[in-house]
Amino acid sequence: MSEAVKVTKPSHVLAIVCAGICLANLDLFIVNVALPNIAHDFGDAGLDDLSWILNGYAIVYAALLVFFGRLAERHRRDLSFLLGIAIFTAASAACAIADGVWTLVAFRLVQAAGAALMTPASLGLLLASYAPERRAGAVRTWTAIGGLAAALGPVVGGVLLTASWRWIFIVNVPIGLAALVVGWRMLPRVPGHDVPRPDAWGAALVTLGVAALTFALVKVNEWGWSSPGIGLAFAAAVIFLGSFIVHCLRAKNPLVEPGLFRIRTFVGASLAMAPFAVAFGAMLLSIVLWEQGTWGWSALKSGLAIAPGPLLVPIVSLLIAGRLIQRFGPAPVIAAGLLSFAAGGAWWAMAASLEPSYATVIGGMTLIGAGTGLCLPTMMGTATGALPASSFATGSGVINMIRQTGMAVGVAAFVAIIGTPGSPLERLVAFRHAWWAMAAVVALGLAPALLLRRAGTKAANASPLAANPQPS
Repeated sequence: MSEAVKVTKPSHVLAIVCAGICLANLDLFIVNVALPNIAHDFGDAGLDDLSWILNGYAIVYAALLVFFGRLAERHRRDLSFLLGIAIFTAASAACAIADGVWTLVAFRLVQAAGAALMTPASLGLLLASYAPERRAGAVRTWTAIGGLAAALGPVVGGVLLTASWRWIFIVNVPIGLAALVVGWRMLPRVPGHDVPRPDAWGAALVTLGVAALTFALVKVNEWGWSSPGIGLAFAAAVIFLGSFIVHCLRAKNPLVEPGLFRIRTFVGASLAMAPFAVAFGAMLLSIVLWEQGTWGWSALKSGLAIAPGPLLVPIVSLLIAGRLIQRFGPAPVIAAGLLSFAAGGAWWAMAASLEPSYATVIGGMTLIGAGTGLCLPTMMGTATGALPASSFATGSGVINMIRQTGMAVGVAAFVAIIGTPGSPLERLVAFRHAWWAMAAVVALGLAPALLLRRAGTKAANASPLAANPQPS
Protein backbone atom coordinates (compact mmCIF):
# COMPACT_ATOMS: atom_id res chain seq x y z
CA MET A 1 0.00 0.00 0.00
CA SER A 2 1.39 3.38 -0.90
CA GLU A 3 2.19 6.00 1.66
CA ALA A 4 -0.42 8.33 0.15
CA VAL A 5 -3.37 6.11 1.10
CA LYS A 6 -2.13 5.35 4.58
CA VAL A 7 -4.48 6.74 7.23
CA THR A 8 -2.58 9.29 9.28
CA LYS A 9 -5.36 10.97 11.24
CA PRO A 10 -4.23 11.02 14.89
CA SER A 11 -7.49 9.63 16.23
CA HIS A 12 -7.13 6.59 13.95
CA VAL A 13 -3.61 5.98 15.21
CA LEU A 14 -4.91 6.29 18.77
CA ALA A 15 -7.61 3.67 18.13
CA ILE A 16 -5.18 1.18 16.58
CA VAL A 17 -2.47 1.46 19.22
CA CYS A 18 -5.06 1.27 22.00
CA ALA A 19 -6.29 -2.04 20.55
CA GLY A 20 -2.75 -3.39 20.81
CA ILE A 21 -2.03 -2.00 24.25
CA CYS A 22 -5.30 -3.44 25.55
CA LEU A 23 -3.97 -6.90 24.71
CA ALA A 24 -0.83 -6.33 26.77
CA ASN A 25 -2.57 -4.69 29.73
CA LEU A 26 -5.54 -7.06 29.81
CA ASP A 27 -3.15 -9.98 30.14
CA LEU A 28 -1.48 -8.46 33.17
CA PHE A 29 -4.46 -9.36 35.38
CA ILE A 30 -6.70 -11.67 33.39
CA VAL A 31 -4.67 -14.55 34.81
CA ASN A 32 -5.42 -13.55 38.42
CA VAL A 33 -8.89 -15.07 38.57
CA ALA A 34 -7.67 -18.18 36.75
CA LEU A 35 -4.97 -19.11 39.27
CA PRO A 36 -7.20 -21.51 41.30
CA ASN A 37 -8.30 -23.31 38.10
CA ILE A 38 -4.73 -23.49 36.80
CA ALA A 39 -3.54 -24.83 40.16
CA HIS A 40 -6.20 -27.56 40.08
CA ASP A 41 -5.28 -28.64 36.53
CA PHE A 42 -1.57 -28.72 37.36
CA GLY A 43 -1.73 -30.82 40.53
CA ASP A 44 -2.69 -28.21 43.13
CA ALA A 45 0.44 -26.09 42.67
CA GLY A 46 1.24 -23.68 45.50
CA LEU A 47 0.79 -19.91 45.44
CA ASP A 48 4.55 -19.31 45.45
CA ASP A 49 4.94 -21.26 42.18
CA LEU A 50 1.74 -19.85 40.67
CA SER A 51 2.83 -16.29 41.44
CA TRP A 52 5.57 -16.65 38.81
CA ILE A 53 2.89 -16.88 36.14
CA LEU A 54 2.16 -13.27 37.09
CA ASN A 55 5.61 -12.12 38.18
CA GLY A 56 7.59 -13.72 35.34
CA TYR A 57 5.45 -11.76 32.89
CA ALA A 58 5.74 -8.52 34.86
CA ILE A 59 9.52 -8.79 35.34
CA VAL A 60 10.35 -9.49 31.69
CA TYR A 61 7.84 -6.88 30.57
CA ALA A 62 9.42 -4.31 32.88
CA ALA A 63 13.03 -5.15 32.07
CA LEU A 64 12.63 -5.15 28.28
CA LEU A 65 10.46 -2.03 27.99
CA VAL A 66 13.40 0.38 27.92
CA PHE A 67 15.61 -1.94 25.86
CA PHE A 68 12.92 -2.38 23.22
CA GLY A 69 12.01 1.28 23.53
CA ARG A 70 15.54 2.16 22.45
CA LEU A 71 15.30 -0.32 19.59
CA ALA A 72 12.00 1.24 18.53
CA GLU A 73 13.66 4.66 18.40
CA ARG A 74 16.13 3.34 15.80
CA HIS A 75 13.55 1.71 13.52
CA ARG A 76 10.13 2.38 12.04
CA ARG A 77 7.63 2.54 14.91
CA ASP A 78 4.79 0.94 12.93
CA LEU A 79 6.87 -2.16 12.13
CA SER A 80 8.08 -2.46 15.73
CA PHE A 81 4.50 -2.23 16.98
CA LEU A 82 3.27 -4.90 14.54
CA LEU A 83 6.17 -7.23 15.36
CA GLY A 84 5.34 -6.92 19.06
CA ILE A 85 1.71 -7.86 18.39
CA ALA A 86 2.82 -10.85 16.30
CA ILE A 87 5.10 -12.19 19.05
CA PHE A 88 2.43 -11.63 21.70
CA THR A 89 -0.24 -13.40 19.63
CA ALA A 90 1.95 -16.44 18.90
CA ALA A 91 2.96 -16.74 22.57
CA SER A 92 -0.70 -16.52 23.63
CA ALA A 93 -1.50 -19.52 21.43
CA ALA A 94 1.40 -21.41 23.04
CA CYS A 95 0.18 -20.53 26.55
CA ALA A 96 -3.21 -22.06 25.71
CA ILE A 97 -1.62 -25.50 25.18
CA ALA A 98 0.82 -25.43 28.13
CA ASP A 99 0.94 -28.71 30.08
CA GLY A 100 2.49 -27.50 33.34
CA VAL A 101 3.14 -24.46 35.54
CA TRP A 102 6.70 -23.85 34.37
CA THR A 103 5.85 -24.43 30.72
CA LEU A 104 3.15 -21.80 31.11
CA VAL A 105 5.64 -19.47 32.84
CA ALA A 106 8.09 -19.91 29.92
CA PHE A 107 5.46 -19.01 27.32
CA ARG A 108 4.36 -16.07 29.47
CA LEU A 109 7.92 -14.74 29.28
CA VAL A 110 7.69 -14.72 25.47
CA GLN A 111 4.32 -13.02 25.75
CA ALA A 112 5.91 -10.35 27.92
CA ALA A 113 8.69 -9.80 25.36
CA GLY A 114 6.07 -9.11 22.69
CA ALA A 115 4.21 -6.75 25.00
CA ALA A 116 7.46 -4.95 25.86
CA LEU A 117 8.13 -4.30 22.18
CA MET A 118 4.55 -3.28 21.48
CA THR A 119 4.16 -0.79 24.34
CA PRO A 120 6.91 1.80 23.71
CA ALA A 121 6.40 1.54 19.95
CA SER A 122 2.69 2.26 20.40
CA LEU A 123 3.38 5.33 22.50
CA GLY A 124 6.07 6.45 20.06
CA LEU A 125 3.52 6.23 17.24
CA LEU A 126 1.00 8.15 19.30
CA LEU A 127 3.32 10.96 20.35
CA ALA A 128 4.63 11.35 16.80
CA SER A 129 1.06 11.63 15.44
CA TYR A 130 -0.11 14.46 17.73
CA ALA A 131 0.95 18.08 17.93
CA PRO A 132 2.92 18.89 21.11
CA GLU A 133 0.02 20.72 22.77
CA ARG A 134 -2.26 17.68 22.28
CA ARG A 135 0.11 14.91 23.33
CA ALA A 136 -0.71 14.84 27.04
CA GLY A 137 -4.42 14.43 26.34
CA ALA A 138 -3.67 11.58 23.93
CA VAL A 139 -1.39 9.92 26.47
CA ARG A 140 -4.05 10.29 29.16
CA THR A 141 -6.58 8.57 26.89
CA TRP A 142 -4.06 5.85 25.97
CA THR A 143 -3.29 5.24 29.64
CA ALA A 144 -6.93 5.30 30.74
CA ILE A 145 -7.93 2.72 28.14
CA GLY A 146 -4.91 0.57 28.94
CA GLY A 147 -5.63 0.88 32.67
CA LEU A 148 -9.23 -0.11 32.08
CA ALA A 149 -8.08 -3.18 30.14
CA ALA A 150 -5.70 -4.16 32.94
CA ALA A 151 -8.29 -3.72 35.66
CA LEU A 152 -10.98 -5.48 33.60
CA GLY A 153 -8.76 -8.55 33.42
CA PRO A 154 -10.50 -10.26 36.37
CA VAL A 155 -13.93 -9.57 34.84
CA VAL A 156 -13.04 -10.90 31.39
CA GLY A 157 -11.18 -13.80 32.96
CA GLY A 158 -14.21 -14.74 35.03
CA VAL A 159 -16.39 -14.91 31.92
CA LEU A 160 -13.89 -16.99 29.94
CA LEU A 161 -13.31 -19.38 32.84
CA THR A 162 -16.87 -20.64 32.49
CA ALA A 163 -15.42 -22.55 29.51
CA SER A 164 -11.76 -23.16 30.47
CA TRP A 165 -8.78 -21.22 31.78
CA ARG A 166 -7.13 -21.84 28.40
CA TRP A 167 -9.61 -19.45 26.79
CA ILE A 168 -8.00 -16.50 28.56
CA PHE A 169 -5.10 -17.03 26.14
CA ILE A 170 -7.00 -18.28 23.10
CA VAL A 171 -9.07 -15.07 23.01
CA ASN A 172 -5.90 -13.06 22.30
CA VAL A 173 -5.30 -14.84 18.98
CA PRO A 174 -8.18 -13.47 16.85
CA ILE A 175 -7.82 -10.02 18.43
CA GLY A 176 -4.09 -9.99 17.72
CA LEU A 177 -4.56 -11.15 14.12
CA ALA A 178 -7.18 -8.46 13.53
CA ALA A 179 -4.88 -5.79 14.98
CA LEU A 180 -2.07 -6.97 12.68
CA VAL A 181 -4.23 -6.69 9.57
CA VAL A 182 -5.69 -3.29 10.44
CA GLY A 183 -2.36 -1.93 11.64
CA TRP A 184 -0.52 -3.05 8.51
CA ARG A 185 -3.10 -1.37 6.30
CA MET A 186 -3.66 1.85 8.22
CA LEU A 187 -0.74 2.82 10.48
CA PRO A 188 1.44 5.68 9.18
CA ARG A 189 5.13 5.09 8.66
CA VAL A 190 7.01 6.79 11.48
CA PRO A 191 10.77 6.63 10.85
CA GLY A 192 13.30 6.04 13.59
CA HIS A 193 15.99 8.40 14.89
CA ASP A 194 19.74 8.09 14.51
CA VAL A 195 20.40 7.02 18.09
CA PRO A 196 22.95 4.49 19.46
CA ARG A 197 22.11 0.83 19.81
CA PRO A 198 20.48 -0.07 23.16
CA ASP A 199 22.53 -1.40 26.03
CA ALA A 200 21.92 -5.15 26.44
CA TRP A 201 24.14 -5.37 29.54
CA GLY A 202 22.02 -2.80 31.36
CA ALA A 203 18.86 -4.72 30.45
CA ALA A 204 20.40 -7.93 31.83
CA LEU A 205 21.40 -6.25 35.10
CA VAL A 206 17.95 -4.78 35.80
CA THR A 207 16.25 -8.08 34.87
CA LEU A 208 18.43 -10.11 37.22
CA GLY A 209 18.05 -7.53 39.99
CA VAL A 210 14.26 -7.40 39.90
CA ALA A 211 14.04 -11.20 39.53
CA ALA A 212 16.27 -11.73 42.57
CA LEU A 213 14.25 -9.28 44.68
CA THR A 214 10.95 -10.89 43.66
CA PHE A 215 12.31 -14.39 44.30
CA ALA A 216 13.43 -13.41 47.79
CA LEU A 217 10.04 -11.95 48.70
CA VAL A 218 8.12 -14.95 47.34
CA LYS A 219 10.30 -17.50 49.15
CA VAL A 220 10.76 -15.70 52.47
CA ASN A 221 7.87 -17.47 54.22
CA GLU A 222 9.01 -20.90 53.08
CA TRP A 223 12.71 -20.46 53.80
CA GLY A 224 12.65 -17.87 56.61
CA TRP A 225 14.28 -14.46 56.89
CA SER A 226 17.44 -15.91 58.42
CA SER A 227 18.03 -18.57 55.76
CA PRO A 228 21.21 -18.30 53.65
CA GLY A 229 19.15 -18.55 50.45
CA ILE A 230 17.05 -15.49 51.28
CA GLY A 231 20.10 -13.50 52.31
CA LEU A 232 21.85 -14.47 49.08
CA ALA A 233 18.82 -13.49 46.98
CA PHE A 234 18.52 -10.06 48.63
CA ALA A 235 22.28 -9.54 48.29
CA ALA A 236 22.10 -10.44 44.60
CA ALA A 237 19.24 -7.97 44.14
CA VAL A 238 21.27 -5.18 45.73
CA ILE A 239 24.38 -6.03 43.69
CA PHE A 240 22.58 -6.28 40.35
CA LEU A 241 20.39 -3.20 40.84
CA GLY A 242 23.31 -1.21 42.27
CA SER A 243 25.48 -2.23 39.32
CA PHE A 244 22.69 -1.18 36.97
CA ILE A 245 22.58 2.31 38.49
CA VAL A 246 26.38 2.68 38.38
CA HIS A 247 26.45 1.39 34.81
CA CYS A 248 23.83 3.93 33.72
CA LEU A 249 25.82 6.74 35.32
CA ARG A 250 29.16 5.76 33.76
CA ALA A 251 28.39 4.08 30.44
CA LYS A 252 28.74 6.03 27.19
CA ASN A 253 25.45 4.56 25.97
CA PRO A 254 23.42 3.63 29.09
CA LEU A 255 20.11 1.78 28.90
CA VAL A 256 18.48 4.65 30.83
CA GLU A 257 19.86 8.09 30.00
CA PRO A 258 20.57 9.93 33.30
CA GLY A 259 19.55 13.17 31.60
CA LEU A 260 15.92 12.05 31.78
CA PHE A 261 16.10 12.44 35.54
CA ARG A 262 17.03 16.09 35.24
CA ILE A 263 13.46 16.73 34.05
CA ARG A 264 11.69 17.59 37.31
CA THR A 265 8.20 16.58 36.20
CA PHE A 266 9.48 13.25 34.87
CA VAL A 267 11.25 12.53 38.16
CA GLY A 268 8.27 13.48 40.31
CA ALA A 269 5.80 11.41 38.29
CA SER A 270 8.18 8.42 38.19
CA LEU A 271 8.75 8.46 41.94
CA ALA A 272 5.01 8.70 42.58
CA MET A 273 4.37 5.83 40.15
CA ALA A 274 6.56 3.35 42.04
CA PRO A 275 4.57 3.02 45.31
CA PHE A 276 1.28 3.26 43.42
CA ALA A 277 2.28 0.35 41.19
CA VAL A 278 3.31 -1.78 44.18
CA ALA A 279 -0.08 -1.27 45.81
CA PHE A 280 -1.99 -1.68 42.52
CA GLY A 281 -0.49 -5.11 41.78
CA ALA A 282 -1.03 -6.36 45.32
CA MET A 283 -4.57 -5.02 45.75
CA LEU A 284 -6.07 -6.57 42.62
CA LEU A 285 -4.56 -9.98 43.35
CA SER A 286 -5.59 -9.83 47.02
CA ILE A 287 -9.22 -9.00 46.26
CA VAL A 288 -9.56 -11.82 43.73
CA LEU A 289 -7.97 -14.35 46.10
CA TRP A 290 -10.12 -13.15 49.00
CA GLU A 291 -13.38 -13.43 47.08
CA GLN A 292 -12.60 -16.86 45.66
CA GLY A 293 -10.53 -18.39 48.44
CA THR A 294 -12.38 -17.08 51.52
CA TRP A 295 -15.89 -16.27 50.33
CA GLY A 296 -16.03 -19.15 47.88
CA TRP A 297 -17.24 -17.01 44.97
CA SER A 298 -16.84 -18.29 41.42
CA ALA A 299 -14.39 -16.60 39.08
CA LEU A 300 -17.28 -15.04 37.16
CA LYS A 301 -19.03 -13.73 40.28
CA SER A 302 -15.73 -12.40 41.62
CA GLY A 303 -14.89 -10.62 38.37
CA LEU A 304 -18.32 -9.04 38.05
CA ALA A 305 -18.22 -7.82 41.65
CA ILE A 306 -14.92 -6.05 40.93
CA ALA A 307 -16.29 -4.39 37.76
CA PRO A 308 -17.38 -1.03 39.30
CA GLY A 309 -13.75 -0.16 40.02
CA PRO A 310 -12.39 -0.71 36.49
CA LEU A 311 -15.35 1.03 34.93
CA LEU A 312 -14.59 4.18 36.92
CA VAL A 313 -11.04 4.44 35.56
CA PRO A 314 -11.81 5.89 32.09
CA ILE A 315 -14.82 7.83 33.36
CA VAL A 316 -12.83 9.64 36.04
CA SER A 317 -9.78 10.07 33.84
CA LEU A 318 -11.51 11.46 30.76
CA LEU A 319 -14.39 13.38 32.32
CA ILE A 320 -13.05 14.60 35.65
CA ALA A 321 -9.25 14.49 35.83
CA GLY A 322 -8.74 16.72 32.78
CA ARG A 323 -10.86 19.52 34.24
CA LEU A 324 -9.13 19.25 37.61
CA ILE A 325 -5.69 19.39 35.96
CA GLN A 326 -6.72 22.49 34.04
CA ARG A 327 -7.77 24.23 37.24
CA PHE A 328 -5.27 22.97 39.83
CA GLY A 329 -2.38 21.40 37.89
CA PRO A 330 -1.28 17.74 37.89
CA ALA A 331 0.21 17.51 41.40
CA PRO A 332 -3.06 17.93 43.40
CA VAL A 333 -4.84 15.51 41.04
CA ILE A 334 -2.15 12.86 41.55
CA ALA A 335 -2.27 13.41 45.32
CA ALA A 336 -6.07 13.09 45.37
CA GLY A 337 -5.86 9.85 43.40
CA LEU A 338 -3.24 8.38 45.72
CA LEU A 339 -5.31 9.28 48.78
CA SER A 340 -8.44 7.73 47.27
CA PHE A 341 -6.54 4.53 46.44
CA ALA A 342 -5.07 4.40 49.96
CA ALA A 343 -8.58 4.88 51.37
CA GLY A 344 -9.68 1.89 49.28
CA GLY A 345 -7.01 -0.27 50.89
CA ALA A 346 -7.99 0.97 54.34
CA TRP A 347 -11.66 0.25 53.52
CA TRP A 348 -10.87 -3.38 52.78
CA ALA A 349 -8.77 -3.68 55.93
CA MET A 350 -11.60 -2.37 58.11
CA ALA A 351 -14.72 -3.66 56.33
CA ALA A 352 -13.79 -7.14 55.11
CA SER A 353 -15.06 -10.06 57.17
CA LEU A 354 -15.47 -13.79 56.75
CA GLU A 355 -19.07 -13.23 55.60
CA PRO A 356 -19.45 -12.31 51.90
CA SER A 357 -20.47 -8.69 51.37
CA TYR A 358 -21.21 -6.85 48.13
CA ALA A 359 -21.12 -3.57 50.05
CA THR A 360 -17.51 -4.21 51.05
CA VAL A 361 -16.50 -4.92 47.46
CA ILE A 362 -18.37 -1.97 45.92
CA GLY A 363 -17.17 0.52 48.52
CA GLY A 364 -13.54 -0.55 48.23
CA MET A 365 -13.50 -0.82 44.44
CA THR A 366 -15.16 2.57 44.03
CA LEU A 367 -12.36 4.24 45.99
CA ILE A 368 -9.67 2.24 44.20
CA GLY A 369 -11.15 2.83 40.73
CA ALA A 370 -11.61 6.56 41.28
CA GLY A 371 -8.09 6.87 42.66
CA THR A 372 -6.62 4.98 39.71
CA GLY A 373 -8.53 7.15 37.22
CA LEU A 374 -7.20 10.32 38.84
CA CYS A 375 -3.56 9.48 39.34
CA LEU A 376 -2.41 6.80 36.87
CA PRO A 377 -3.15 8.62 33.58
CA THR A 378 -2.05 11.93 35.11
CA MET A 379 1.30 10.47 36.16
CA MET A 380 1.82 9.02 32.68
CA GLY A 381 0.85 12.24 30.94
CA THR A 382 3.01 14.34 33.25
CA ALA A 383 6.04 12.08 32.84
CA THR A 384 5.90 11.94 29.03
CA GLY A 385 4.67 15.48 28.37
CA ALA A 386 8.10 17.08 28.80
CA LEU A 387 10.14 14.48 26.86
CA PRO A 388 12.08 15.50 23.74
CA ALA A 389 11.00 13.77 20.51
CA SER A 390 14.10 11.56 20.40
CA SER A 391 13.28 10.14 23.85
CA PHE A 392 9.57 9.38 23.44
CA ALA A 393 10.00 5.60 23.36
CA THR A 394 12.80 5.46 25.95
CA GLY A 395 11.10 7.80 28.41
CA SER A 396 7.78 6.01 28.12
CA GLY A 397 9.66 2.74 28.54
CA VAL A 398 11.24 3.99 31.78
CA ILE A 399 7.95 5.05 33.37
CA ASN A 400 6.31 1.80 32.29
CA MET A 401 9.31 -0.18 33.57
CA ILE A 402 8.84 1.45 36.96
CA ARG A 403 5.14 0.61 36.82
CA GLN A 404 5.59 -3.07 35.88
CA THR A 405 8.48 -3.58 38.32
CA GLY A 406 6.36 -2.11 41.09
CA MET A 407 3.50 -4.48 40.30
CA ALA A 408 5.84 -7.50 40.36
CA VAL A 409 7.23 -6.39 43.73
CA GLY A 410 3.68 -5.76 44.99
CA VAL A 411 2.52 -9.28 44.11
CA ALA A 412 5.64 -10.77 45.72
CA ALA A 413 5.23 -8.61 48.85
CA PHE A 414 1.59 -9.64 49.15
CA VAL A 415 2.55 -13.34 48.97
CA ALA A 416 5.19 -12.72 51.66
CA ILE A 417 2.80 -10.84 53.98
CA ILE A 418 -0.09 -13.32 53.93
CA GLY A 419 2.10 -16.40 54.22
CA THR A 420 0.18 -19.68 54.67
CA PRO A 421 -2.56 -19.02 57.25
CA GLY A 422 -4.14 -22.18 58.63
CA SER A 423 -7.62 -21.04 59.66
CA PRO A 424 -10.15 -18.61 58.18
CA LEU A 425 -9.59 -16.20 61.08
CA GLU A 426 -5.83 -16.30 60.56
CA ARG A 427 -6.43 -15.66 56.87
CA LEU A 428 -8.53 -12.59 57.69
CA VAL A 429 -5.80 -11.21 59.96
CA ALA A 430 -3.12 -11.83 57.31
CA PHE A 431 -5.12 -10.14 54.56
CA ARG A 432 -5.89 -7.18 56.82
CA HIS A 433 -2.17 -6.75 57.44
CA ALA A 434 -1.56 -6.81 53.67
CA TRP A 435 -4.31 -4.26 52.97
CA TRP A 436 -3.06 -1.86 55.64
CA ALA A 437 0.47 -2.27 54.27
CA MET A 438 -0.65 -1.44 50.73
CA ALA A 439 -2.57 1.63 51.95
CA ALA A 440 0.61 2.83 53.64
CA VAL A 441 2.77 2.11 50.60
CA VAL A 442 0.60 4.02 48.14
CA ALA A 443 0.53 7.00 50.51
CA LEU A 444 4.33 7.23 50.09
CA GLY A 445 3.68 8.63 46.63
CA LEU A 446 2.42 11.86 48.16
CA ALA A 447 5.98 13.07 48.81
CA PRO A 448 7.15 12.98 45.16
CA ALA A 449 3.78 14.43 44.13
CA LEU A 450 4.80 17.50 46.13
CA LEU A 451 7.94 17.65 43.99
CA LEU A 452 5.66 18.31 41.04
CA ARG A 453 3.90 21.01 43.07
CA ARG A 454 7.19 22.74 43.78
CA ALA A 455 7.95 22.85 40.06
CA GLY A 456 5.91 26.03 40.17
CA THR A 457 2.81 27.44 38.59
CA LYS A 458 4.74 28.62 35.54
CA ALA A 459 5.91 25.11 34.71
CA ALA A 460 2.47 23.69 35.29
CA ASN A 461 0.89 26.22 32.99
CA ALA A 462 3.49 25.51 30.32
CA SER A 463 2.76 21.79 30.44
CA PRO A 464 0.53 20.28 27.76
CA LEU A 465 -1.53 18.85 30.58
CA ALA A 466 -2.66 22.28 31.60
CA ALA A 467 -4.51 22.79 28.38
CA ASN A 468 -6.63 19.70 28.98
CA PRO A 469 -6.39 18.62 25.33
CA GLN A 470 -8.72 15.92 24.09
CA PRO A 471 -7.69 13.62 21.24
CA SER A 472 -9.33 14.46 17.94
